[in-house]
Amino acid sequence: MTTAPRPVPPSEESLPAPVSTPAPLPAARLMAHAGAWLLLLGLLTGGYVAAAMTGKVPADPHAALASHLNALLGTFLLLGVAWTLPMLSYGPTGQRRLAWAFIIANFANWAVTAVKAWLRVAGVDATGEPVNDAVFGVLTLTVVLPALGAAAAWVYGFRRPR
Repeated sequence: MTTAPRPVPPSEESLPAPVSTPAPLPAARLMAHAGAWLLLLGLLTGGYVAAAMTGKVPADPHAALASHLNALLGTFLLLGVAWTLPMLSYGPTGQRRLAWAFIIANFANWAVTAVKAWLRVAGVDATGEPVNDAVFGVLTLTVVLPALGAAAAWVYGFRRPR
């Protein structure tokens, strides 16, 4: 009975060089961290949705569900923008400003939609009803305008650097 030869361990010289991963950009880490928090809040909002759907809380179930989905989708938007930061022509300050614009808009989208579910207003246009109009104003100032500005700045950032 013959035994197979024992394999010879590779020498350190024949091993491939370790691949070093560059450290993430500070703004990308900020966005990823914010995305993690937003995901947690979005998942916890699922309980709010269930309570609204079963009548345990006096909230509009569709708006509560919209809040839940706003947080989940906002998480992926934050991660997607963070991934593209090295592709943009912005320096660290511009990247941080872009990050904060997206973070504020997405957290506000989650929060304002959760509150408007409780208030049972649409808040998508001024109707003359004070609560609805207040929600409309807050949505416009904290979600719509920052998100449009951030999206435009993101697109602009893809221009070739000077």
